[in-house]
This record gives sequence, structure tokens and C-alpha cells, in this order.
Amino acid sequence: MNQTLRFPFYAKLAFTLLSLICILALFYAAQDILIPILLAVLFAIMLRPMVVFLTQKLKLPHVISAIIAVLLFCLVFAGIFYFISVQIGDMANDWGKIKRNLETHFNNLQQLVYENFNLNRREQEKIIDDATKDTVATGKELVGVTLLSFTDIFMNLILIPIYTFLFLLYRNHFIKFLCKLFSPEHHVKLRDILGNIKVSVQSYIVGLLIEMVVVSVLTALGFMLIGLKYWILLGVITGVLNLIPYIGITIAGVLSIVASLTGSTDLSIIIGIIVVNIIVQLVDNNLLVPMIVSSKVQINALVSIVGIIIGGALGGFSGMFLAIPIIAILKVIFDRIAPLEPWGYLMGDDLPKTFEWHRIRFPLYSDTSTDTLNVDSPVEVKIFTETTTESNKE
Repeated sequence: MNQTLRFPFYAKLAFTLLSLICILALFYAAQDILIPILLAVLFAIMLRPMVVFLTQKLKLPHVISAIIAVLLFCLVFAGIFYFISVQIGDMANDWGKIKRNLETHFNNLQQLVYENFNLNRREQEKIIDDATKDTVATGKELVGVTLLSFTDIFMNLILIPIYTFLFLLYRNHFIKFLCKLFSPEHHVKLRDILGNIKVSVQSYIVGLLIEMVVVSVLTALGFMLIGLKYWILLGVITGVLNLIPYIGITIAGVLSIVASLTGSTDLSIIIGIIVVNIIVQLVDNNLLVPMIVSSKVQINALVSIVGIIIGGALGGFSGMFLAIPIIAILKVIFDRIAPLEPWGYLMGDDLPKTFEWHRIRFPLYSDTSTDTLNVDSPVEVKIFTETTTESNKE
């Protein structure tokens, strides 16, 4: 006789939290193994249409099509990084000028502090020495960590293309494996989940690439207009770092301000850089992201920011880049599994249009003593109806 065990709410909550802790701890401990694999999965999904085109239209063998797709992908990124490295090499020749300009700004800042806080330069230097005393002691550790990071990056540059090729090659094998994990009555739902994951990831990555190009062009044009040196390089770096939502643009702005010191010590250039970044971000957040990126992956901003912070804590910059696609995949899965559907709704973004905000009322949380419903508000009727229907189902 089959009996289903029913646990109280606090037991279910404890099991859920314990599972989340175990998953996050496992990801953190195995990040060097999991991050290249996850990146390869995303790139394989992105390159799949190219492989299909080469196989079906040009009648090439599947193995040759996968090799060509991965090679073209590697050549594109190699070209971008080669251009950036050459430009950075040219900028390194101006290091002496950058150092002199930094000293000029530092002296001006010291004079400003002296005038406002009555601290002479010797007292200011003593405060700085006391604040940086601990960081000097960890210099050797920092060098070791940096060398280890470069080693990991070099290994990932080799492993990720290999993993991507293997995922493209064994795609049908992995799909059959997933089908064997579930009974035949669930295969329709499994096919629906896999299809939506493929569409979401492909659309999101393509949207990110389009956004990267547009942001690079707009930033480069803005830097050219204000007379910034290396405006092409800084525009490309801004576009690439913008792939990391909310955080990458801040890092790009700091790099642009440092690079501006190659030209002059004029503060107007720094103000111009800040203005250009603000304008580009306004265009990006209000036009590019809603039209190109957010239309592909419906995730609200709060979940995105929290996910990026968690991804950064677990896997650094790679974790930040992987955060949004992983959340999008989880949302597709949650939306199609009944017990997890509320979590999929929590991740989503169904805010009404701007002109509908004034019409929203929440009768369950009204200030009046009785829960009344304004029948003149279609949005309110819809919210109340959906809530009542879901409650009746439960």
C-alpha cells in the first residue's frame, strides 16, 4: 500500500534551506570545474543554429559543422581580445604621463583637504600609511593569487572550446539521457522545457551581443566628441564589461577616467566621461534592455541584482555573467512544474504599463474595514479574479 508522507511546513522549509545551502556550497567548492562547463553549455546553445545551417543547407558532416562553428566563435573573440591587447600596449607607453597626471591630481586633492580640514601633507601621508599598512603585508599573497588566476584563465580558454564542441557533438546523446530519466508521460513537458530553454538562452545571448555592439559604438562616439584619447578602445571595453549587468559599467567608467589621464589633467574630461556614461546607460536601460534583452528573458530587476551578487560571490566575473542565464533557465523550469510555479512567478516581471499604475488597487490590503472591489478598474478585477481562482484551486 503506497502512502505519501506529508511533512509540516517548518520541516519542508528546513529541507529546502538545507538543499539550497548544499547546492551553493557544492557550486562554490567545484566552481573551477562547473563554470567552464556552464559557459560551454551556453555557447553550445548559441552556436546550435550555425551547426544546423552548416549541416542541413551545406550538407556538411555534423562533426565538421561543429568544428567550423567553434573555430569561427574562437576567431571572433580572439580578434576582439587582440585589438584590446594592442590598444592597451599603446596605452602602456603613456604610463609615465599617467603617473605625472595622477600626482598632479593627488597634490590638488591634498591642498583641498588642507584648506578644508586643516591637515598638512605630513599628517595626510601618515593617515594613508596607517590605512595601507595591512595591504602591503599581503602583497606577496596578492601576487600569488594573481598568478593563479591567470593560470585558471589560460586553462579555461583551452577547455571551454573543447567542452563546447563536445556538447554540440553529443547533443542528441544528452537529450536521450534526459528522456531516460523521466517516464514517457512526462516527455511532452520535458520537450517543452528544453525548447523554451533553448529559445530563451539563444535570444538572451544574441540580445546581449547586439547590446554590446550598440553600447560600444555609442560610448566610443561620445568619447570622441569630448576629445578623449583611445576612444575606440574605451568604447569597446565599456561594451564588453556591460555584459555584466549593473556592475560592469561602473568598472568601465573607472577605467575610462584613469585612461583620460593620458591626455591632460583637465577635470572637464572626467566630467565629460561621467556624462557620456550616464547618457549611454539611460539609452541602454530604457531602450536597448527593454527592447532587446528583457523582451527575451522576463526577470525582474530585484532577482537579477541579487542573482548577480550571489554569482559574483560564488564565481567572480564568470559567475556574474552566468547568473542571468541560470535564473532564466530556472524560471522556465519553475513555470512548468506546478509545485514550483509560485517561485517562477516571483522571478518574473509582470509590472503593468506606466499608464496603468494609477488604476491598481489591492483589495486584500486596503485601509478600509471592508474589502471592497472597484468594478471600474479592469486591472484590479483581473488581480482579484486571479487571486481568488488560485485560492479556490488550493
